[in-house]
Amino acid sequence: MAKKYIYKYTEGDGKNKMLLGGKGANLCEMTQIGLRVPPGFVISTEACLDYIANNRLPDGVMDDVRAHMAWLEKETGKQFGGAGNPLLVSVRSGSSMSMPGMMDTILNLGLNETTLAGLIKLTGNERFGYDAYRRFIQLFGKIALGVDDHHFDEHFEAVKRRAGVKVDLGLSANDLKDIGQLFLKVVQEQTGRPFPQDPYEQLELAIKAVFGSWMGQRAVDYRREFKITPDQANGTAVNIVTMVFGNMGNDCSTGVGFTRDPGTGENVMYGEYLVNAQGEDVVAGIRTPKPVLEMKNEMPDLFRQLVELRNKLEGHYHEVQDYEYTIEKGVLYCLQTRNGKMNAAAMVRSSVEMANEGLINREKALLRIDPESLEQMMFPQLDPKHKVAPAAQGMGASPGASSGKIVFDADTAVKRGRGANEKIILVREETKPEDIHGFFAAVGILTSRGGKTSHAAVVARGMGKPCVVGAEDINVNVHQRQAVIGDVVLHEGDIVTIDGGSGRVYLGEVPTVEPEFTPELRTLLGWADEIATLKVMANADTPDAAQRASNYGAMGIGLCRTERMFNAKERLPIVLEMILAETTEDREAALAKLLPMQRSDFKEILRVMAPRPVTIRLLDPPIHEFLPSEQTLVDDIEHLRHLRQTAQGLEAISQILAQANPKAVEQLGILNDSHLVSDVLAKKEEILQKARALHEINPMLGHRGVRLGLTYPEIYKMQIRAVLEAAAECIQEKVNVHPEIMVPQVCTKEELMRVRALVDEVLPEVEAKYAVKVHFEFGTMMEVVRACLRSEEIAEVAEFFSFGTNDLTQATFSFSREDAENKFLPFYNSAGILKDNPFEALDTKGVGQLMSFAVTNGRKTRSGLKVGICGEQGGHPRSMRFCHYANLTYVSCSSPRVPIARLAAAHAKLLEGNYQP
Repeated sequence: MAKKYIYKYTEGDGKNKMLLGGKGANLCEMTQIGLRVPPGFVISTEACLDYIANNRLPDGVMDDVRAHMAWLEKETGKQFGGAGNPLLVSVRSGSSMSMPGMMDTILNLGLNETTLAGLIKLTGNERFGYDAYRRFIQLFGKIALGVDDHHFDEHFEAVKRRAGVKVDLGLSANDLKDIGQLFLKVVQEQTGRPFPQDPYEQLELAIKAVFGSWMGQRAVDYRREFKITPDQANGTAVNIVTMVFGNMGNDCSTGVGFTRDPGTGENVMYGEYLVNAQGEDVVAGIRTPKPVLEMKNEMPDLFRQLVELRNKLEGHYHEVQDYEYTIEKGVLYCLQTRNGKMNAAAMVRSSVEMANEGLINREKALLRIDPESLEQMMFPQLDPKHKVAPAAQGMGASPGASSGKIVFDADTAVKRGRGANEKIILVREETKPEDIHGFFAAVGILTSRGGKTSHAAVVARGMGKPCVVGAEDINVNVHQRQAVIGDVVLHEGDIVTIDGGSGRVYLGEVPTVEPEFTPELRTLLGWADEIATLKVMANADTPDAAQRASNYGAMGIGLCRTERMFNAKERLPIVLEMILAETTEDREAALAKLLPMQRSDFKEILRVMAPRPVTIRLLDPPIHEFLPSEQTLVDDIEHLRHLRQTAQGLEAISQILAQANPKAVEQLGILNDSHLVSDVLAKKEEILQKARALHEINPMLGHRGVRLGLTYPEIYKMQIRAVLEAAAECIQEKVNVHPEIMVPQVCTKEELMRVRALVDEVLPEVEAKYAVKVHFEFGTMMEVVRACLRSEEIAEVAEFFSFGTNDLTQATFSFSREDAENKFLPFYNSAGILKDNPFEALDTKGVGQLMSFAVTNGRKTRSGLKVGICGEQGGHPRSMRFCHYANLTYVSCSSPRVPIARLAAAHAKLLEGNYQP
């Protein structure tokens, strides 16, 4: 039995998006629930994959297409290629995941000289007929025949200049007829053959072109950027849909709507429309459309129908919908619907409100939001106190604020944004799908034309990047690489600031402030915390960082790196004194100066986080990391020697001058400073000697962590004392604190026992000094492979484990992160040798197995063992699903990722039944 490739909208399974694509499946479903959809059929994604694999359409597909076109003729009473009542169709792409503008669509297919004459006679509207024909020639020429747009645009602009009009609506039927003839000549000149007149030849070429667009550069780039894998979307379907026309007169229109505001999530009618236009005019931003609420006055009955359509769509799909419609001679048709692409703030608000309205439950409200998207809500906003006046006003299409250097094309955006690592604002008259690579490289998008449902707006919202559209005060001249706002001329590289919420554009850089949680985000994350079993902690090393973590909802500090406290400017000289100490007594004297500083820091962090736990890691990095590099020291010494030589020369000159005129020497300010330079030089030479003595071949595996702490126990004793005294002071002040002391780089039980002995030595001294009992937990950072393998005995001493997955990953792979990421890891990822960067996403099959082994065996010894993760992967949603699966107690991540991790922890619980590590 031959494979079935084609499905009528009356028969296709609306739930099978992998087969029919999102657009095709939804058209089938809308048809079957009784919405007015133009008749049509869908050619499946399987046909696309077969076409790409064999570079030809599958056998029998075009015969089946002809049979379905015959069915469509009966349904519509029209004839494909006929002169009396011609049937025209659109040929539309659609994969299982929405990729707005990334693949190709052809409208008005079936037009030729015969059907054009029939269409004009049937409608009595010459202008409409010639308008539809010139659109078809250009779109088909570009997509199916590979003719670049600019060949058509040159003629189009020339005719507009000749006619003295700025927009196409001002062109007469004769103007449009002339444009059509010019376009036919363009195709002949560029392809070497006449424009195809046979409608079935047009249809076959169009189907092949749409299938081929699945592997087009912008679609490939989009899938790579958004990490869309073949199991999520594989191939595009092709939809053959009866054309309905929004450009037949002033009782016709076309529009795009969202069932809620995609910028804010507010439950309001949202969208735009154009009278006497086709859908591409709206989404391409060629004309600036009207807000949909104006239709209430212009077409009140159709506005009422549109409200009904909007309510039916959201009520049926239980999701915010992005829908397209056309009004032909007073009749409303729905051309497509899909889940609306919204920014994170809008997703959060709509989730909470739809749950409160009873449209969805709380679990659905949580699951409909990608945890990573919450990063958008952590972006800075313009400081409300700024006094900068806006230079131009557009429409805010995607909230957020960005400052950057303007560029006028996508290639330059990539070169400067990704190549030179500059912040770039992409400025265009209107954007096109082929600009997509520039979107990825830019921090914001600004257009002088288009509306909130244009391509630029939809794609920017999906990416969470600020976007301002329709800023008509700006005259963009791409060829001269400049933009003019009033009397101001902006050149490429000039800095502007855009506010995607208000639509304002500012010259120069405007100050920003940290974002605040919205009430809806607090509600949503509260729901997430109720569901999740995995707790979310934060990595924080200072009181300010701890306060920030608390503001983000951290349930404690999972990693406080004490060495970060040594890096403060006023502390480095004391650290240097400690490093240069030749005796234990000298080292202890320097440490005594650091003790009150560390105690003060720990006390404030414990106070900020009370009553939540704070895990404090004892000194981890090698001592040499606190010294300048050897090359820096060598350069400094060379410079100082030169200065000393100069100073000595000046001293000799001053002595000669002093004999003649001492007053003159004093006025010249020649000072005897060679001794001062010599002292500094001697200190630098001492530091260099120490740096060379401390040099290690592989410091990542060298004298660091617990190894350093046992070699120089006075360092760890000072830190232990600082932690315990900070806790004791808090306890005296009735602050409920929960300190935890964590030992890094442990590989044997014996190491841990020796550090515990230091704790047991200091603890009674502290408790006696402060007359309080200090309760704490003692544990280890699991970042050495041997420790994972010997976890059963490690747990005899450790009350908690915290996996340091950065070091554990390096040890497991034998990769140096810096070398791997700079040299071969990108190749490994692109070649499929490794699916992910293991320093970003947890390697569940290697590192993960070590973790599972350690957890299982550690809990054999200590059933209540608390286990966490504090590497970078701790805030990575997919990695967190493994952490939940492996029965970890908590994850710890950087503060801005805490909201992401809280939502991801809920996802891990809700999706635990279908997780495969």
